[in-house]
Order: sequence, then C-alpha cells, then structure tokens
Amino acid sequence: MLRSVKSIYGYKIAATDGTIGKAHDVYFDDENWAIRYLVVDTGTLLTGHKVLIFPIATAQPDWKRQVIPVGLSKDHIENSPPIDKDKPVSKQHEIDLHTYFNLAPYWTAGMGGPWGTAVPPMPEGFVPPPESDDESGDPHLRSTRELTGYHLQALGGEIGHVEDFIVDDESWHVRYMVIKTKNWLPGKKVILPPAWIERFSWKEKKVFCELSRDEIKNAPEYDPEQPINRDYEIQYYDYYGRPAYF
Repeated sequence: MLRSVKSIYGYKIAATDGTIGKAHDVYFDDENWAIRYLVVDTGTLLTGHKVLIFPIATAQPDWKRQVIPVGLSKDHIENSPPIDKDKPVSKQHEIDLHTYFNLAPYWTAGMGGPWGTAVPPMPEGFVPPPESDDESGDPHLRSTRELTGYHLQALGGEIGHVEDFIVDDESWHVRYMVIKTKNWLPGKKVILPPAWIERFSWKEKKVFCELSRDEIKNAPEYDPEQPINRDYEIQYYDYYGRPAYF
C-alpha cells in the first residue's frame, strides 16, 4: 500500500522493553529511492536526542495504533551514535552506526532498501576506515523533512513546492513526491515519480524535473484524503504517456 511519509511522523517507536520515542524523519537514497533510515527522536523538546534506526530493525507497523515495533532494547537505541541535527549525515557517521549495530554497510551488502530485508553481519576482521574531516555528508542521503518546501523547477519555470512523499509500505521505496502547484491559484496537488526527477540543489533549495510547467499544471489532481490505487496510477501514467513502474 502507498502511504504518506508525513503521516508516519509522530508514530511511537516501541522497543522490546517499552516506548523509546517517536518517528521524526525518513532518510532515503536518491540513487534508487530506497529508505535507508528512520530518524527517531528519543528526547524532549528541550533535550532533543535523535538517532537512526535501520529498516531491518523494525517489524510491521501497526498503522491503526500508529506504532512501529523495533527489535532493539531502549538502551541499545538510546546509546547508538546520535545525529547532529545541524549537519548532513556523514559517511563516517553511517560507518560508526553500522559498526555499533554490527551490520555490514548497505553500500557493500547490496541491501535494496525494503524494511525487513536481511543485512549480513559485519565481516570478521572488518576495520572501519579512519575518520574523515569531510563534513559535507553523504551526497545521496536525503531527508524528507529537509526536502519538504523545496521549490520545483520544471521546464519553462518554477511551479510550486514539495509538500510530501509517498512510500510503498511493502518495498519501502519512495514512489512519488507530492507537489503543491501554488503558482496557479488556488493551486492543486500532483504527484511525481522519482524517475522524472533530475537533481536536487541544496544551495537553491530546488528540485529539478524533466516535465514542463503545463504538463504538471494539467496533470491529474492528487487528493491526500483518498488512497492512491492502481486505477489512479494507470490514469496518471496514461496522461503523461510514459511507462509505469509496475
């Protein structure tokens, strides 16, 4: 089923020995749009302690109760390397995280991204590379919260901004970005698949796509109150005359 990322924010994280915090963000890899980490806020508004959880550590979410079970203890989660909220997640931090949980890095293990996909343990004798002074972060790791609000640059000019992301709760890949086309009052919401996104610009806070403004303006409207079903997706891809992912 396809779900809104925003709807997951605030879900309780249930460790093996009690609630540890709430889901705060989702990080995905923009090379294949697979979800890599769930950001968990284990602190309060004053203390603010955020950590990353691997998809492999989670069980099937309880969508009705808005709970995501995690097969780790509260101490195990609380003592994992915290992320710096003011900086991108560096590759060194990811290495530290994988070392702490004794899991081989997804970029060497061939992990595709689905929640529940097995990741092999760290190879025997594995030695992490020396720490780097590079603070630029992993260039392919994207925060859904960070990207929300970025302006969409289409062919012919700007049209609206990123408002949400739609994920497949079985494969845990991002299927669509939700765009609010506020440039045309009153505007509407439309969706764009990752394959049609060309690049992101941190400096300009923009997302660049290969579609024209008129194409996006006249695309089938997305209603967040209605689930995205296969009939809607067929209508959507027929409008653009492009092959679907399914």
